[in-house]
Amino acid sequence: MPILRYTLLRLVVLAAVLGVLWLVGMRGWLLLAVAFLVAALVSFLVLPRQANDAAAVIARRRGGRTGAMDAAIAQDAAEEDALLDREHREDRDGPRG
Repeated sequence: MPILRYTLLRLVVLAAVLGVLWLVGMRGWLLLAVAFLVAALVSFLVLPRQANDAAAVIARRRGGRTGAMDAAIAQDAAEEDALLDREHREDRDGPRG
């Protein structure tokens, strides 16, 4: 729900900025470009709590997947360390044969 609320509030801000810029006389692609930029800045300043709530929901959803990713990264790092240790020992001991 926080993601939907944040998205709807951002759309309301965008619509308000579009309306104000339209009334000021801005038209065309410049209207859209300036409206998106101004709406992003206004949202950043006015909606930080809603943005944090939405980010927290996303982080909780990703939480279950990061454990598997962390385990895969740790296993890959261990295999790489073992390979580097083996190469280092072979360089130190000299060629065999």
